[in-house]
Amino acid sequence: MSIEAFDAVDVIRAKRDHQPINEDALRWLIDAYTREYVTDAQMASFAMAVLLNGMTRDEVRVMTDAMIASGERMSFAGLGKLTVDKHSTGGVGDKITLPLAPLVASFGVAVPQLSGRGLGHTGGTLDKLESIPGWRAALSNDEVFAQLGSEVGAVICAAGSGLAPADKRLYALRDVTGTVEAIPLIASSIMSKKIAEGTGALVLDVKFGSGAFMQDINKARELAETMVALGTDSGVATTALLTDMNSPLGRAIGNANEVRESVEVLAGGGPADVVELTVALAREMLALVGQPDADVEAALKDGRAMDSWRKMIAAQDGDPDAALPAPNETHTIVAPCSGVITRLEALPFGISAWRLGAGRARPQDPVIHAAGIDLHAQVGDTVEAGAPLFTLSANDESRFARALESLEGAWEIGDTAAGRGPLVRERITA
Repeated sequence: MSIEAFDAVDVIRAKRDHQPINEDALRWLIDAYTREYVTDAQMASFAMAVLLNGMTRDEVRVMTDAMIASGERMSFAGLGKLTVDKHSTGGVGDKITLPLAPLVASFGVAVPQLSGRGLGHTGGTLDKLESIPGWRAALSNDEVFAQLGSEVGAVICAAGSGLAPADKRLYALRDVTGTVEAIPLIASSIMSKKIAEGTGALVLDVKFGSGAFMQDINKARELAETMVALGTDSGVATTALLTDMNSPLGRAIGNANEVRESVEVLAGGGPADVVELTVALAREMLALVGQPDADVEAALKDGRAMDSWRKMIAAQDGDPDAALPAPNETHTIVAPCSGVITRLEALPFGISAWRLGAGRARPQDPVIHAAGIDLHAQVGDTVEAGAPLFTLSANDESRFARALESLEGAWEIGDTAAGRGPLVRERITA
């Protein structure tokens, strides 16, 4: 039996007592937890100490590096193209990856977008795309390289199991021990996967507000600054945008309906807020790879981005012309009076869509691709009494009652116009 170099209890005590953690000890802790030598109980205790006492920049860097070292690290050095990726911390109606990846790829840049699935009220990019008949999320590393190196240039797929396996264990543990909110652990979780992915540049969309993971803008800023520092320290050109998630993004909340809205954006239309954020993130991504003057609006209007989308979907066995799933049942809420929509609170709408079947409570739960909510008006819009406000879609009308419960008090019609305000509030750099 081999002798371990450190003791988990010593590391836990150091963090508990606000003492610096030896770099080798922290690397050992992550490795030993991956090997299942350190127990879940010990790592849960460490995670709680981090939640309460935080970590230094060096500690977060070492922990992230150790999580990367727990698995494989991809490299696109031989691709012949610059690479840039984007990560969003998640929200309600956040379908931006769908139009963004092909838009950026239309400028000759490779976009390796390794994405995830939804859990709870935040939707998953892969769930949305699986609304498209035939589309395939699971790709081998060779398929990813081939697609990025070809004229397609963009790939949206599931991350392989070999990337940062330490994070998979720690994430599951945090979820059941009340430590999900620890900023150092969130940052190392996200950035270990993104750095291991091998992209040369990264733009982070860090959301705040009702429908966001970090509701307070100051906490969102702290998370953004931590992640930008991690990317920079690892040699990945990284910036972040702080974006408003107090109201749903766009008019579609779900899966198939969000794909439909994304295609509208790629066709030169779509809701103004979705276009605004797509364009802002595309400019940021292209600036990081040496194209600060790229005319991204033109690429949306002249069909280049749509061409990239069609190639990307077809390359993963999807049919870009196929009809998307339609719901069996719909239920429309109408305006009880005339006035201006002053509030549409994101979180209740996300929960409502989840209850309709658009999301999952457990990782193994199925997603109903046709389920969701379509908004007929947004904050600041004027509505007439009796006009439709939003339509709920489901495959079983028995889902409507609980979905409607979550929307009680979540929206408001008043006399005074109150626009949403700017989506992008701040830009964070190293």
